[in-house]
Amino acid sequence: MALHMVNKAGEQDHSSVPRHIAIILDGNGRWAKKRGLPRTAGHAVGSETFRKIATYCRDIGVEYLTVYAFSTENWKRPEDEVKAIMQLLKRYLQEAIDTMERDHIRMKILGNTEGLSTEIRELIRKTDEISSHYQGFQANICLNYGGRDEILQAAKKYAAALQAGEADAELTEEQLGSYLYAHGIPDPDLLIRPGGEQRISNFLLWQCAYSEFYFTDVLWPDFGKAELDKAIEEFNRRDRRFGGVKK
Repeated sequence: MALHMVNKAGEQDHSSVPRHIAIILDGNGRWAKKRGLPRTAGHAVGSETFRKIATYCRDIGVEYLTVYAFSTENWKRPEDEVKAIMQLLKRYLQEAIDTMERDHIRMKILGNTEGLSTEIRELIRKTDEISSHYQGFQANICLNYGGRDEILQAAKKYAAALQAGEADAELTEEQLGSYLYAHGIPDPDLLIRPGGEQRISNFLLWQCAYSEFYFTDVLWPDFGKAELDKAIEEFNRRDRRFGGVKK
Protein backbone atom coordinates (compact mmCIF):
# COMPACT_ATOMS: atom_id res chain seq x y z
CA MET A 1 0.00 0.00 0.00
CA ALA A 2 1.31 3.45 -0.92
CA LEU A 3 2.19 5.92 1.80
CA HIS A 4 1.02 9.51 1.93
CA MET A 5 2.14 11.49 4.97
CA VAL A 6 2.88 14.92 6.32
CA ASN A 7 6.58 15.78 6.14
CA LYS A 8 8.74 17.24 8.91
CA ALA A 9 7.88 20.78 7.87
CA GLY A 10 4.20 20.01 8.40
CA GLU A 11 3.48 20.13 4.67
CA GLN A 12 1.56 17.50 2.73
CA ASP A 13 3.88 14.93 1.15
CA HIS A 14 2.78 14.11 -2.41
CA SER A 15 5.49 11.56 -3.12
CA SER A 16 2.70 8.99 -3.68
CA VAL A 17 -0.64 9.90 -5.23
CA PRO A 18 -3.37 7.99 -7.08
CA ARG A 19 -2.62 7.64 -10.76
CA HIS A 20 -6.23 8.45 -11.69
CA ILE A 21 -8.72 10.49 -9.65
CA ALA A 22 -12.40 10.82 -10.61
CA ILE A 23 -14.68 13.47 -9.10
CA ILE A 24 -18.45 13.99 -9.21
CA LEU A 25 -18.89 17.77 -9.27
CA ASP A 26 -21.80 18.00 -6.85
CA GLY A 27 -23.19 20.88 -4.80
CA ASN A 28 -23.00 23.87 -7.15
CA GLY A 29 -26.72 24.64 -6.94
CA ARG A 30 -26.91 24.24 -3.16
CA TRP A 31 -23.81 26.42 -2.75
CA ALA A 32 -25.54 29.21 -4.66
CA LYS A 33 -28.88 28.78 -2.85
CA LYS A 34 -27.19 29.12 0.55
CA ARG A 35 -25.93 32.52 -0.60
CA GLY A 36 -29.18 33.69 -2.15
CA LEU A 37 -27.70 33.42 -5.66
CA PRO A 38 -29.07 31.77 -8.81
CA ARG A 39 -27.94 28.19 -9.42
CA THR A 40 -26.00 29.39 -12.46
CA ALA A 41 -23.69 31.36 -10.14
CA GLY A 42 -22.79 28.12 -8.38
CA HIS A 43 -21.88 26.49 -11.69
CA ALA A 44 -19.63 29.45 -12.56
CA VAL A 45 -17.73 29.15 -9.27
CA GLY A 46 -17.64 25.36 -9.65
CA SER A 47 -16.00 25.79 -13.06
CA GLU A 48 -13.19 27.81 -11.48
CA THR A 49 -12.82 25.18 -8.76
CA PHE A 50 -12.33 22.54 -11.45
CA ARG A 51 -9.63 24.65 -13.07
CA LYS A 52 -7.75 25.00 -9.75
CA ILE A 53 -8.08 21.33 -8.80
CA ALA A 54 -6.99 20.18 -12.27
CA THR A 55 -3.86 22.34 -12.03
CA TYR A 56 -3.15 21.05 -8.52
CA CYS A 57 -3.57 17.42 -9.62
CA ARG A 58 -1.09 17.98 -12.44
CA ASP A 59 1.39 19.65 -10.09
CA ILE A 60 1.36 16.83 -7.51
CA GLY A 61 1.79 14.06 -10.08
CA VAL A 62 -1.72 12.76 -10.77
CA GLU A 63 -1.76 11.44 -14.34
CA TYR A 64 -5.52 11.47 -15.03
CA LEU A 65 -8.39 13.54 -13.62
CA THR A 66 -11.93 12.66 -14.73
CA VAL A 67 -14.87 14.84 -13.70
CA TYR A 68 -18.62 14.33 -14.05
CA ALA A 69 -19.74 17.67 -15.45
CA PHE A 70 -23.07 16.93 -17.15
CA SER A 71 -24.98 13.65 -17.19
CA THR A 72 -27.49 12.25 -19.68
CA GLU A 73 -30.13 12.94 -17.01
CA ASN A 74 -29.14 16.58 -16.48
CA TRP A 75 -31.10 17.65 -19.58
CA LYS A 76 -34.16 17.44 -17.28
CA ARG A 77 -32.96 20.53 -15.39
CA PRO A 78 -34.45 24.00 -16.07
CA GLU A 79 -33.66 25.24 -19.57
CA ASP A 80 -31.85 28.37 -18.37
CA GLU A 81 -29.57 26.28 -16.12
CA VAL A 82 -28.70 23.87 -18.94
CA LYS A 83 -27.99 26.80 -21.24
CA ALA A 84 -25.71 28.42 -18.63
CA ILE A 85 -23.76 25.17 -18.15
CA MET A 86 -23.23 24.86 -21.90
CA GLN A 87 -22.05 28.46 -22.11
CA LEU A 88 -19.57 27.82 -19.30
CA LEU A 89 -18.33 24.72 -21.08
CA LYS A 90 -17.89 26.63 -24.34
CA ARG A 91 -15.92 29.36 -22.59
CA TYR A 92 -13.79 26.80 -20.75
CA LEU A 93 -12.94 24.94 -23.96
CA GLN A 94 -12.06 28.19 -25.72
CA GLU A 95 -9.70 29.12 -22.88
CA ALA A 96 -8.29 25.58 -22.76
CA ILE A 97 -7.35 25.71 -26.43
CA ASP A 98 -5.27 28.80 -25.69
CA THR A 99 -3.41 27.18 -22.78
CA MET A 100 -3.14 23.46 -23.62
CA GLU A 101 -0.16 23.88 -25.94
CA ARG A 102 1.60 26.20 -23.53
CA ASP A 103 1.16 23.85 -20.55
CA HIS A 104 1.28 20.56 -22.51
CA ILE A 105 -2.07 19.45 -21.06
CA ARG A 106 -4.24 16.83 -22.71
CA MET A 107 -8.03 17.01 -22.54
CA LYS A 108 -10.67 14.49 -23.57
CA ILE A 109 -14.46 14.76 -23.57
CA LEU A 110 -16.20 11.51 -22.64
CA GLY A 111 -19.86 11.06 -23.56
CA ASN A 112 -22.33 11.29 -26.43
CA THR A 113 -21.15 14.42 -28.22
CA GLU A 114 -23.84 14.08 -30.91
CA GLY A 115 -26.29 15.72 -28.50
CA LEU A 116 -24.16 18.86 -28.23
CA SER A 117 -24.14 21.99 -30.36
CA THR A 118 -22.06 22.22 -33.55
CA GLU A 119 -19.96 24.95 -31.93
CA ILE A 120 -19.08 22.83 -28.90
CA ARG A 121 -18.34 19.77 -31.05
CA GLU A 122 -15.88 21.83 -33.08
CA LEU A 123 -14.13 22.99 -29.90
CA ILE A 124 -13.93 19.36 -28.76
CA ARG A 125 -12.36 18.42 -32.11
CA LYS A 126 -9.70 21.11 -31.61
CA THR A 127 -8.86 19.92 -28.07
CA ASP A 128 -8.54 16.36 -29.39
CA GLU A 129 -6.13 17.55 -32.07
CA ILE A 130 -3.97 19.46 -29.58
CA SER A 131 -4.00 16.55 -27.10
CA SER A 132 -2.66 14.16 -29.74
CA HIS A 133 0.65 16.05 -29.75
CA TYR A 134 1.47 15.58 -26.07
CA GLN A 135 2.03 13.07 -23.29
CA GLY A 136 1.52 13.64 -19.59
CA PHE A 137 -1.37 14.90 -17.48
CA GLN A 138 -4.84 14.40 -18.97
CA ALA A 139 -8.11 15.97 -17.85
CA ASN A 140 -11.27 14.10 -18.88
CA ILE A 141 -14.63 15.87 -18.81
CA CYS A 142 -17.71 13.62 -18.82
CA LEU A 143 -20.33 15.52 -20.78
CA ASN A 144 -23.74 14.20 -21.81
CA TYR A 145 -22.45 11.06 -20.13
CA GLY A 146 -24.12 8.15 -18.37
CA GLY A 147 -22.45 4.96 -17.23
CA ARG A 148 -25.28 2.71 -18.43
CA ASP A 149 -25.40 4.56 -21.75
CA GLU A 150 -21.64 4.09 -22.16
CA ILE A 151 -21.97 0.33 -21.71
CA LEU A 152 -25.04 0.21 -24.00
CA GLN A 153 -23.26 2.12 -26.77
CA ALA A 154 -20.21 -0.15 -26.39
CA ALA A 155 -22.44 -3.22 -26.79
CA LYS A 156 -24.01 -1.74 -29.94
CA LYS A 157 -20.56 -0.96 -31.40
CA TYR A 158 -19.40 -4.50 -30.64
CA ALA A 159 -22.51 -5.98 -32.29
CA ALA A 160 -21.94 -3.86 -35.40
CA ALA A 161 -18.27 -4.85 -35.54
CA LEU A 162 -19.17 -8.52 -35.10
CA GLN A 163 -21.70 -8.34 -37.93
CA ALA A 164 -19.08 -6.73 -40.15
CA GLY A 165 -16.59 -9.47 -39.30
CA GLU A 166 -14.32 -7.03 -37.46
CA ALA A 167 -14.65 -8.51 -33.94
CA ASP A 168 -14.17 -11.90 -32.30
CA ALA A 169 -17.31 -13.87 -31.49
CA GLU A 170 -15.87 -14.76 -28.07
CA LEU A 171 -16.50 -11.50 -26.21
CA THR A 172 -14.07 -10.62 -23.41
CA GLU A 173 -13.93 -7.77 -20.90
CA GLU A 174 -10.95 -6.34 -22.77
CA GLN A 175 -12.76 -6.43 -26.10
CA LEU A 176 -15.94 -4.79 -24.80
CA GLY A 177 -13.82 -2.27 -22.90
CA SER A 178 -12.21 -1.19 -26.17
CA TYR A 179 -15.57 0.23 -27.29
CA LEU A 180 -16.13 2.37 -24.18
CA TYR A 181 -15.82 6.17 -24.25
CA ALA A 182 -12.95 5.84 -21.76
CA HIS A 183 -11.00 3.15 -23.62
CA GLY A 184 -7.27 3.46 -23.18
CA ILE A 185 -7.64 5.34 -19.88
CA PRO A 186 -6.75 3.40 -16.69
CA ASP A 187 -9.59 2.84 -14.23
CA PRO A 188 -9.89 5.44 -11.44
CA ASP A 189 -8.01 4.58 -8.27
CA LEU A 190 -10.02 7.09 -6.25
CA LEU A 191 -13.56 8.39 -6.75
CA ILE A 192 -14.43 11.55 -4.82
CA ARG A 193 -17.94 12.89 -4.32
CA PRO A 194 -18.32 16.23 -2.52
CA GLY A 195 -21.74 17.59 -1.59
CA GLY A 196 -22.84 15.08 1.05
CA GLU A 197 -24.48 12.45 -1.18
CA GLN A 198 -23.16 8.89 -1.03
CA ARG A 199 -23.88 7.34 -4.41
CA ILE A 200 -22.12 7.30 -7.79
CA SER A 201 -25.13 8.43 -9.87
CA ASN A 202 -24.46 6.46 -13.06
CA PHE A 203 -20.81 7.61 -13.22
CA LEU A 204 -18.09 5.31 -14.65
CA LEU A 205 -20.02 2.17 -13.68
CA TRP A 206 -17.68 -0.14 -15.62
CA GLN A 207 -14.47 1.59 -14.58
CA CYS A 208 -15.18 1.98 -10.85
CA ALA A 209 -15.43 -1.74 -10.10
CA TYR A 210 -12.46 -1.51 -7.71
CA SER A 211 -12.12 2.22 -7.14
CA GLU A 212 -11.84 3.52 -3.59
CA PHE A 213 -14.70 5.92 -2.69
CA TYR A 214 -14.36 9.11 -0.68
CA PHE A 215 -17.42 11.16 0.32
CA THR A 216 -17.43 14.60 1.93
CA ASP A 217 -20.10 17.14 2.92
CA VAL A 218 -18.03 19.98 1.44
CA LEU A 219 -19.85 21.45 -1.58
CA TRP A 220 -17.89 21.41 -4.82
CA PRO A 221 -17.31 25.20 -5.10
CA ASP A 222 -15.63 25.06 -1.64
CA PHE A 223 -13.53 21.99 -2.48
CA GLY A 224 -9.90 23.14 -2.40
CA LYS A 225 -6.40 21.70 -2.23
CA ALA A 226 -6.70 20.84 1.46
CA GLU A 227 -9.84 18.77 0.79
CA LEU A 228 -8.11 16.90 -2.01
CA ASP A 229 -5.17 16.23 0.30
CA LYS A 230 -7.58 14.72 2.85
CA ALA A 231 -9.05 12.44 0.20
CA ILE A 232 -5.61 11.28 -0.94
CA GLU A 233 -4.50 10.72 2.64
CA GLU A 234 -7.56 8.55 3.27
CA PHE A 235 -6.98 6.68 0.01
CA ASN A 236 -3.48 5.76 1.12
CA ARG A 237 -4.85 4.24 4.34
CA ARG A 238 -6.95 1.79 2.32
CA ASP A 239 -5.84 -1.80 1.73
CA ARG A 240 -6.61 -2.51 -1.92
CA ARG A 241 -6.87 -6.24 -2.65
CA PHE A 242 -8.91 -6.26 -5.90
CA GLY A 243 -10.92 -9.31 -4.81
CA GLY A 244 -7.91 -11.18 -3.42
CA VAL A 245 -6.85 -11.82 0.15
CA LYS A 246 -4.24 -10.03 2.22
CA LYS A 247 -0.95 -11.93 2.35
